[in-house]
Amino acid sequence: MPELPLPFLQALPDPAQATVVETHISWVLLAGEFAWKIKKPVTLPFLDYGTIDQRRACCREELRVNRRFAPGLYLEVVELAGEPAVKMRRFAEALRLDHVCARGELDTVQLAQFARTLAEFQAAADVAPDFGTPEIVLADALENFAELERLQPAAALQLARLKAWTQAEFARRQADFIRRRRNGRVRDGHGDLHLGNLVLLDGRITPFDGIEFNAGFRCIDVANEIAFTLLDLLDHGQPGLASWLLSEWLVWSGDFDALTVLRFYLVYRALVRAKVAALQRKPDECAGYLGWAGKLTAPPAPALTITCGPSGCGKTFETSRRLAGAEFLDTVRIRSDVERKRLYGLAPDEASGGAIYTPAATLRTYARLGELAELAILAGWSAIVDAAFLKRAERDGFRALARRLGVPFGIIAPEAAPAELARRIAARRGDASEATVAVLEQQLAWAEPLAADELALRV
Repeated sequence: MPELPLPFLQALPDPAQATVVETHISWVLLAGEFAWKIKKPVTLPFLDYGTIDQRRACCREELRVNRRFAPGLYLEVVELAGEPAVKMRRFAEALRLDHVCARGELDTVQLAQFARTLAEFQAAADVAPDFGTPEIVLADALENFAELERLQPAAALQLARLKAWTQAEFARRQADFIRRRRNGRVRDGHGDLHLGNLVLLDGRITPFDGIEFNAGFRCIDVANEIAFTLLDLLDHGQPGLASWLLSEWLVWSGDFDALTVLRFYLVYRALVRAKVAALQRKPDECAGYLGWAGKLTAPPAPALTITCGPSGCGKTFETSRRLAGAEFLDTVRIRSDVERKRLYGLAPDEASGGAIYTPAATLRTYARLGELAELAILAGWSAIVDAAFLKRAERDGFRALARRLGVPFGIIAPEAAPAELARRIAARRGDASEATVAVLEQQLAWAEPLAADELALRV
């Protein structure tokens, strides 16, 4: 690799205070409150920085790509000793999310904000119709195996099993890849959304260092994008935070169809990381990622769980607790308050004025909750449906759904005294629920308590 020419450092405002961070494709010069990223004059199978014009074009593209996420970090393209460089604002390395997570300081509030930020970015990002074909998806997946089989011959049997699963899952999901691309789910995104490329700025998770040198790495299914973050949370020993992030992303994106291909992309991302570790001669790290790939191909069998109880009883709190304490990434939550609003074109935090809480709207909402639960379970995910389920007929409908799908069924039914229910409702702020104390009184009047056979299903 080319060595950093001294004139680059001398071109900085205070070269004596500068330090250099080197990767296989760039140098990053750190001095004071700024950083300058210089691209090495290298040509690799996946990028071409061979000429100064190509490097300058890639600097401009890097600025464009990353200002979509972090305009306060990415400032301008400048010249350092005749070489183009991306000038950025520095941040404390301790604020990078892999470090925050390692210290045990990453929390559900931060991830809920990030889930919304990511979903809203993806909804507005350009559709990428020239990318994300099933042929590209399969070729990218098989390329991982070609490299790993060469670099890790001792793992031949493990790789053979993973390759067979990848090919079988691709065949099973090919129509899903086609449908998602046709429906505009392949977007111009970030491309490298692991925890090391996320940073806490002013308490908010902000992506940076998106891929500029190869549009094919960046223009991918939105499920493939979030899969990298989810995998990294798993690898950092945080399956609960991964489960929380996924369910919050579903709240804001509404993209439950992503569940059909998400497991494929999780395994793909694990194999990408295994390949990179093998290339860097890190055998233990490579083995760890191969282990994750294996675990993700064999998740626990799905189950269907519903909640039951009036507003304020703790249904959402209890399901949140279960998600945040999950031991594996295999369960999603489906919230009636959110999906009811989505059916009527409202955002999760948008007020309806009460117009969407008619008996007809409730029937429509429960039908939609059933559709989403079935989609999730058929895709291999457990589903928790967070709704009131105050009527026996509503509960029986989902019990029948579980029976038809051949999965276990359970009921979460927290309880609280009426005065406590009213107090909790009055204290709510910023929640998707629009229940009032008056609504609570109506619920208590018409609620049908769990029967003996239902109490046996309580979890």
